[in-house]
Amino acid sequence: MQWKISVIFSFFNEEDVLEELLQRMAAMFASLGEDYTYELIFVNDRSTDSSLDILTRHTQQDKRVKVVNMSRNFGVSECTLAGMKFASGDAVVIMDTDLQDPPEVIPQMIRKWHEEKADIVYTVRTAREGEPAAKMLATKLGYKILHYISSIDLPIESGDFKLMSKRVVAQIIRLEETGPFLRGLARWVGFKQVPVHYKRDSRHAGDTHYIFYSSRVLKNFLSGVTSFSDAPLYLIFVLGLIVSSGAFLFLIAVIFMKYLGWNLPGWSAIMATLLTFGGIQISSLGIIGLYIAKIHMEVKRRPNFIVDNTIGFEGKSVVVSYREQESFTCDK
Repeated sequence: MQWKISVIFSFFNEEDVLEELLQRMAAMFASLGEDYTYELIFVNDRSTDSSLDILTRHTQQDKRVKVVNMSRNFGVSECTLAGMKFASGDAVVIMDTDLQDPPEVIPQMIRKWHEEKADIVYTVRTAREGEPAAKMLATKLGYKILHYISSIDLPIESGDFKLMSKRVVAQIIRLEETGPFLRGLARWVGFKQVPVHYKRDSRHAGDTHYIFYSSRVLKNFLSGVTSFSDAPLYLIFVLGLIVSSGAFLFLIAVIFMKYLGWNLPGWSAIMATLLTFGGIQISSLGIIGLYIAKIHMEVKRRPNFIVDNTIGFEGKSVVVSYREQESFTCDK
């Protein structure tokens, strides 16, 4: 039996790495033998460099290389979902374009998929080369927070580099969740999931688009929290009980001291109390606001992405919005 593997790359301005990536992908699949065919789906998040020109040239030379162009910049998760809807493989691999996730790990993932009859083979990083200590610390802290407060079991040091069976992909793309947190959705759908451990390499070339102190990273973290955890809301409730109990005890102490004729602290103590309570109230409103914003985005029912055009799909028709059941026919 021959198996088809679809590999999805969401990318933005990766002209420095594409040639090396394509060579290593071809060599990796060649090592698997004739039992496997493949397609490489590159989802272009509106790149402004020569990435599209490079890939267009390769689509003319190799029918297994395909491109999906977004109508604007939508983000990594949204582009990955777009690639899933165009994928036709028996299994789908999601990975970064910058070669930090080595293509040579994919054969291990395929073996796990077959040998353990797993629907998802996720990767766990044992080491991360070429990344600053501050980023490593912030990343580990973020992973641990998500792991402990999420309603699902999110493995620490497991990113979006994974293999998924066709039925898992079908379940994920039908969810149509706004601002999707893919690594969380992959755990949420269930099925049998097994790990593969690997060492993450440093970026092959070019500059990273994922700076740990950027708003993009914070947005991704908050998306994970609001999508899969209501712990912050419970924290507000508990904090409110603690503060209210403390205020009640303080009131009793004030009455007691007044009765004894003791002098009470003046303006400084009052201001400190007001600022403390005010800070707690503002923080609580901010957390509630995040969840309201999530609800607001969901009820608007906008699609996660809009496809401009495609290259290399030979007239294949796919559904690009399960909400509206609209079909999109590829132009080439």
